[in-house]
This record gives sequence, C-alpha cells and structure tokens, in this order.
Amino acid sequence: MTGKTPTYFNEMFENGSVRPPYAGLEDWARDMPDEFRSLKQSEAEALFRRIGITFAVYGEGGDPDRLIPFDMFPRVFAADEWRKLERGIKQRARALNAFLMDVYGQGEIVKAGRIPERLVYQNEAYEKAVVGFKPPRGVYSHIVGIDLVRTGPDEFFVLEDNCRTPSGVSYMLENREIMMRMFPHLFRENRIAPVESYPAQLKRTLASVAPQKCEGDPTIAILTPGHFNSAYYEHSFLADMMGVELVEGQDLFVEGDFCWMRTTQGPKRVDVIYRRIDDAFLDPLCFRPDSMLGVPGLMNVYRSGGITIASAPGAGVADDKAIYTFVPDMVRFYLGEEPILNNVPTWQCARPDELKYVLDNLGDLVVKEVHGSGGYGMLVGPRSTKEQIEAFRHKIEENPDNYIAQPTLALSTCPTFVEEGIAPRHVDLRPYCLVGETIELVPGGLTRVALTEGSLVVNSSQGGGVKDTWVIAE
Repeated sequence: MTGKTPTYFNEMFENGSVRPPYAGLEDWARDMPDEFRSLKQSEAEALFRRIGITFAVYGEGGDPDRLIPFDMFPRVFAADEWRKLERGIKQRARALNAFLMDVYGQGEIVKAGRIPERLVYQNEAYEKAVVGFKPPRGVYSHIVGIDLVRTGPDEFFVLEDNCRTPSGVSYMLENREIMMRMFPHLFRENRIAPVESYPAQLKRTLASVAPQKCEGDPTIAILTPGHFNSAYYEHSFLADMMGVELVEGQDLFVEGDFCWMRTTQGPKRVDVIYRRIDDAFLDPLCFRPDSMLGVPGLMNVYRSGGITIASAPGAGVADDKAIYTFVPDMVRFYLGEEPILNNVPTWQCARPDELKYVLDNLGDLVVKEVHGSGGYGMLVGPRSTKEQIEAFRHKIEENPDNYIAQPTLALSTCPTFVEEGIAPRHVDLRPYCLVGETIELVPGGLTRVALTEGSLVVNSSQGGGVKDTWVIAE
C-alpha cells in the first residue's frame, strides 16, 4: 500500500462536541440497546424486501434482486448549510443547460476557446441528430443529479454531474418513509424538512415542458427498458407516485406527427416521455438499428415538436468526466457569476503534461474512466497494491484520453451502525434538481455510505449502502 492516511471531518463531532445539526440524535443513538437496534435493522430489511426495493448488479451471479444496505443513522444538514448547497446546485443546473443549448446551437463557448472543440463535437455522447433543435423552454437536462462530497465544516465539492437519467431518488423517498415508520418520535422531536413532495414536483416539471403541439393537460409516461433493468423498481415506483403510465417501447408507436400509447380504450397520445433508457436505444431509425427498447420514428416526432423527451437526447455530453473540468468556466461564461460550488481538482490524462504528473503520482490519486460509472473502471491509489497500480498504469498509457485523475479527497464521515456499535463511515450526497419552467429541489437527497471500514467507494454496486438525509427546517 502507498500514500498517507488523511484526517477526516466527522459530521457529528467537532472538537469533542456534538455539532448542532446532530444534537437531536445524541441521546437516541447512545441509549439504543443493541438488541433493539438489531430488531429495527431486521424490520427495515423486511420492509425493503416487502416493498420491493432491490437492485441488480450486471455480470454477477447470485441473487439478481439484491437488497441495498440501509443504515438507520440519518445524515443531517443545518438549514444554512443546505441554503448554500441549494444555491450552488441550481446555479450549476442552469449553467449545464445553457451549455447544452449552446453546443447544439451556435457553439459560442467553443468559438471563444473556453472548451476544446474535440471534447464536445467528437464526444460519443454528442448527438448530431438534435443539432439545431431547441427543446421546449430550452431545457435539455430536466433531472440533474449533482454528486457532492464534503471535506470540512464549509468545504463541499462537486464530484460529478449526472444530466441524463440520474437514479436513486426512490431510495431517498423510501429511506424517509421507513425512518418515519420506525422512529416516529424522532420526527416529532426534530424539525425535519419534508421530501415527499418530490413526485408532485417532478410531474409538475415534466408538465411544464410539454411540446408546442400539446393540447390541454399533457399526458406523461415513463419509458423503461423493462423489468430486467437494475433500476426497474424506481421506474415503477415513480410512475405509481406520479399517477402516470409506465411503458416499454412496444407499448408506444408513431403515427402521423405524434407518439401514441396502446391502451385498453384504444390509442392515447403521449406528450412527455420521461425516458429511463439510453440515447442509443430510443429510436432504431435514428440510433442503434438493432434496438428493441425504443420507438421507431420517435425522433422525427420529437424534432417536429410533437413530444418532449426528458432528459433530451444528447444531454450526456454535459456530464462527461472530461467536460466536468470546464463546468466552473460554464458558470462564468453563461451566467456571469462565480461558482458557488467548487470542482474537485482534476488532471486530464489527454494532456501530456498532466499525464506525466498522473503517472508519477498514481499511488496518491483516484483515476477514473471518462465514461465510467458505478464505481467501475477506477483506481483508488492509496487503497491499491503496487501490482494493481502498475496494471492500471499500462491501461492509462495505452489510452490516456480515456482517463482523468483526482486527488484522494478526505471525504467526511457520518456515524453509522455497524456490528461493533456506531462507527464513522465515508459518505457522499446526490440531490436531485428539477429543471422546467422553474428550478427546484426538495431539501435532501440520497446519501450513500461506504460500509466497509476505510473504503471511499460508496456505490451500491461496490458494497455501499444508503441513509436518510435530513435538512433541519427553519
């Protein structure tokens, strides 16, 4: 092993005292008997299983419907902490949508030399099929998931942006539901801002971006790849909570200038599709011809103003990990403001001088694939062996354009229930920002926790769990 052991900010304790946001949890945690905690943990797992909150890890055998580990110790933010985060998240969502509007239009940021042309127009997520098309209200990314990490009392960093189909919001909502059911007295004794309005806000956001040809109240549907998808539970959960139809590609067809849904009462026109499938599978006549998940002709209807697709095809070019390094510049370029939230310092291996630095310091860095996700295809230098580091070095040298590197941040820790009792574990946060006629987000998000001691990888596919996220109401 290489690297130094950093010190970590504990979100509950500072200088031996409980920080104010966690004051309402000190007695609860201290006085809970081990037997009672075990009983409640079993109750939570039973509730998750009964409700059907499971996920799948592709390429692995065993249980295809795996329970995501749930930790009962909530993560808490003070009202003033959340206000800063909310301002920064909304600012970032505005800048990312302005960037998408620009690069599918005049490309002013590229012409100004602020972002290299090849990173945009040669990006595999850039969709030429929508160049020149302006979606309703100029919104490309309607649900923006901003992954945040904390390193100190006032230090927050954006780890990455998710502008396509950020998942996990069902866990945010169900974590809260289960906590309220198991520990109602905590919610009576603490003023915790609610998150249950999210489905109504999402439906309102989608309705606000109805296409030009929509007549009356828009018909909204969620397009899912089907029940074999790892996030299928979330698709069906959101459809149920919003009171909209959950459809697969075979349930839809194009006729004339519109997209129609097959129902027992006959065809019904669909105005807004919240799609949970990738661009490549949306329309076999426009993208992958072998796709059985999409709707033939859907892109023609989209470009003619007959339907809104949320998030828009091509939105992924804004959340590429190479583009990520330029988001602070986007804020300055489009909004004329200084970024409220900082990026993590990032080296692009595509640049020879930065590549040299990365290769010389692999033992101290986190290296990620530009298009990777889910905690796969990455190297955590300080937690890797010399053999693992050398193997990864060869991968980078073979294809440097495919990698970026970041320092190993001292991610904050939050108290977590483990077998031995309560111990600090590293956490991150994904709030969900809704962009339509207005920009809004519920006070909270999905806190993911690395349950393995010392681990910095919080992804559920890599053994991470989830927590309820509290914002103290003013």
